[in-house]
Amino acid sequence: MEEINEKILITGGAGFIGSHLCKALISKNKSVICLDNLYSGSIKNIKELLKNPNFTFIEHDIVEPIELKNIKEIYNLACPASPVSYQLNPIDTIKTCTVGVVNMLDLAKSNNAKILQASTSEIYGDPLVHPQDEEYYGNVNTTGPRSCYDEGKRCAETLFSDYKRVYNLDIKIVRIFNTYGPNMMINDGRVISNFIVQSLLEKNLTINGNGSQSRSFMYVDDLIDGLISVMSLEQYLGPVNIGNPEEITIKKLAFEILSISNSSSGLIFNNLPEDDPKRRKPDIGKVQNAIKWRPKIPLRDGLIKTIDYFKNKL
Repeated sequence: MEEINEKILITGGAGFIGSHLCKALISKNKSVICLDNLYSGSIKNIKELLKNPNFTFIEHDIVEPIELKNIKEIYNLACPASPVSYQLNPIDTIKTCTVGVVNMLDLAKSNNAKILQASTSEIYGDPLVHPQDEEYYGNVNTTGPRSCYDEGKRCAETLFSDYKRVYNLDIKIVRIFNTYGPNMMINDGRVISNFIVQSLLEKNLTINGNGSQSRSFMYVDDLIDGLISVMSLEQYLGPVNIGNPEEITIKKLAFEILSISNSSSGLIFNNLPEDDPKRRKPDIGKVQNAIKWRPKIPLRDGLIKTIDYFKNKL
């Protein structure tokens, strides 16, 4: 049985994914410390947890060192994840993925704790291989407007790997593919939140490019199950993809959201942003074999829940 004084630290714990992870672990009677500088996170996301005796919130930026004791596990989710957020201050974004990651690795080392890095499918860039498996090195741009995030996450994976090689640190690396669900920000800038807000406000849905580019969308509950399962593994698998292999074009996604929200909005088309990937689909064979994980929630079911959330927010 877990000792009550052993804590699970979640950086970025007040953000979209982090808040769901906090709630899931608290529901399992774990003792959780949520660390967040509230740049893209919100206290509203964790409000219901603040009175729980097993939950502690600390407002802190991981770029600055912090000393904490009795930490058993660290989920490092700290970093703005939407293009709007991470391009707003690109230097801070890459510092979070480098200086901040070193601080969290040192904290894990001093506590002899397991540590999981929330990496991203963006490390594959605009992929020339489809679907993308973990052995693919990517087709990336090191100097573009998205590079602060993409290359920052690639560097974070390097730091994690070197801490394992040098210090034998117990690390996990999860490459997260497009995830959606409640607690996304209204002005998040990601395609699902953009489309839902526009449809509910009866505004035209703005599509970058001609809408033929594809993505694979995973509901947040499936991701949380995957993160907790990967953290529980005794052996290190190397980086693993966590995502939904069901692929859909952006144009078809727009029509699906219009149908569910019963919106009369139309579509308008903009230029495709620089380095925007044409296709994105995970090969999840590695994680399926290791933990028998695969996403369970169909896209339409997840969209219904997410649209209901945004209706209440708006």
